[in-house]
Amino acid sequence: MKQGIICIVIVFGLLTGCNMGEKMESKDNSQKEKDEFKFLLEQFADLKIMRYKVPGFDDLSLEQKKLVFYLSEAALCGRDIIFDQNYKYNLKIRKTLEQIYLNYQGDREAENFNNFVVYLKRVWFSNGIHHHYSTDKFSPDFMPEYFAELISNSKDAEFPIDNSETVEELALQLTSLMFDPDVASKRISLDIEKDMIKASACNFYEGVNEQEAADFYNKMKDPSDETPISYGLNSKLVKENGEVREDIYKIGGLYTEALEKIVYWLEKAAGVAENGQQQKVINKLIEFYRTGDLQIYDEYNVLWVSDLASKVDFVNGFTEVYGDPIGMKATWESVVNFKDEQATVRTEIISTNAQWFENHSPVDPRFKKDEVKGVSAKVITVAHLGGDCYPSTPIGINLPNADWIRKEHGSKSVTMENITYAYNQASLGNGFLEEFCYSDEEIEMAKKYGSLAGNLHTDLHECLGHGSGQLLPETSPEALKNYSSALEEARADLFALYFIMDEKMVELNIMPTLDVARTEYNGYIRNGLMTQLTRIETGKNIEQTHMRNRQLISKWCFEKGKDDNVIEMVETDGKIFCKINDYSKLRSLFGELLAEVQRIKSEGDYEAGKKLVETYGVIVEPELHAEVKERFAKLNIAPYGGFINPVFKVIEENGEITDIQVEYPEDYTEQMLFYSENYSFLN
Repeated sequence: MKQGIICIVIVFGLLTGCNMGEKMESKDNSQKEKDEFKFLLEQFADLKIMRYKVPGFDDLSLEQKKLVFYLSEAALCGRDIIFDQNYKYNLKIRKTLEQIYLNYQGDREAENFNNFVVYLKRVWFSNGIHHHYSTDKFSPDFMPEYFAELISNSKDAEFPIDNSETVEELALQLTSLMFDPDVASKRISLDIEKDMIKASACNFYEGVNEQEAADFYNKMKDPSDETPISYGLNSKLVKENGEVREDIYKIGGLYTEALEKIVYWLEKAAGVAENGQQQKVINKLIEFYRTGDLQIYDEYNVLWVSDLASKVDFVNGFTEVYGDPIGMKATWESVVNFKDEQATVRTEIISTNAQWFENHSPVDPRFKKDEVKGVSAKVITVAHLGGDCYPSTPIGINLPNADWIRKEHGSKSVTMENITYAYNQASLGNGFLEEFCYSDEEIEMAKKYGSLAGNLHTDLHECLGHGSGQLLPETSPEALKNYSSALEEARADLFALYFIMDEKMVELNIMPTLDVARTEYNGYIRNGLMTQLTRIETGKNIEQTHMRNRQLISKWCFEKGKDDNVIEMVETDGKIFCKINDYSKLRSLFGELLAEVQRIKSEGDYEAGKKLVETYGVIVEPELHAEVKERFAKLNIAPYGGFINPVFKVIEENGEITDIQVEYPEDYTEQMLFYSENYSFLN
């Protein structure tokens, strides 16, 4: 299992006509408020900006509100870290662009200036100059000469230069970084024909190649260690004077200025913790930030996964490794949340029956857990997003990631239901289903069951999929290397797809009919074979982990099911559609592939994993790609979405906090500038 946050990302921005049901509607104060609340705020480039509501916040106690507020402040204080991790010059570029935006004295109504503003918004959204999903560097829609004019005509700007640099030198440097397509062209390169570290612009390595990084960490590892730490998770690997060493993320080390602020707010959070266990969790995280000791990080994870009594919860730290081409270094992120008691009934039923699902999994018994321990699942209300989870966020999380912790202590699985609700509300009536569904029946099923199907898939993926199975004792968690993430996501998706069609789901009363499963099958195959291609640039293949996973599963099932015509590509009125002819056989194919992916993971079969991903998950069919993009373009839908955060307004009386109220801002630019002014701690 990869060392990093394990999340499922469904293309909710492309769904339409889906209703979360009476449960979410009842949380709105009134129908009028629901109608007036604007979920979709704006679109630019290939992005849309939305808001999410925080239902239930007013029902929290004052101490719980304080806890959410303090944890949210801690989340904001790490914002600069993710910019710097994504690319070493991102902060310099962002600060320069912001100074131009605030101080430019030329024609601010000109098309060029509008294009400049869009570029700045894209930098904010992607936490840098590389696309948040494709990781390709995106180009400004204005010329270098105009950039020079922007800088020269921003007389009062406080540009990020030191005493040894002139504004002219700054302009020259940034022109190369922003406009030259050969400079830092990809944040993450997964091209196996290249040295992936050298070909990647991410800021986890300096002067080090892929082999040197592997050698450095292989010397640390003890194959007989049954509780290995996550080597390299919180550090930058650098080579100076021929010596390779780590710069550790910690107070007194790398990112100390931001980590000091994070710890300040975590200490306040510890003071209002809901119980002793949660206080221990927060204090252990503080200890980790102070020391950078990964053994302490594991102790923190064990404490965190055992805290099941607290209503308010959080993720805060160096967690996700998708940003590292070799899957070792973690980006910083945070999600502050509290439990949705009513919706959690559904996930508790699933987690309570975890052993039944494990026992009935179609994988080899050698790879099953004899005893599933500590699987906890809940539906959460997100209160704040930070770092690598902002503005773009997952809709589900399963942590921690260390296999030995999951095996011995269990895991926490969450579904972010107020986030999926916001996605759905923002996409109502966009015409997507009508354009890409094969039949009217399929459209009606999607409208009736789409949200429930998506949430159940997330529940099964996060709660059971990632928590299922086990490695053989001799298998290293890093054996699958650069293919680990895609295969792990495929494993969790396949587990969810296989069991969502089981009668057990109806028997447990968590879905009314297997039509929910059929709806999920329709949407998953449609997305995996066709609609996710809207996110790929013409002429390029798939590199993003989740997209590789979805195409791998869909294309493998399509190819293996050809003799029985399980999935059919049908042409109607000059358009291609996906049509599932046999849901039962498709489920069997999901089970067959699940068994093979679990074997690959359990045995650490790198070559088989590589073949599976490269054969089915990477190559894009040009003609189908062109058709899908053309049809999608006519809908004027942004394929990617992200959120602005709510604002917590503190009410004080005589210096004491008497209440905290949640407000919902509407201006994306205003929030980004506010964050840069008040939470920018790194140079």
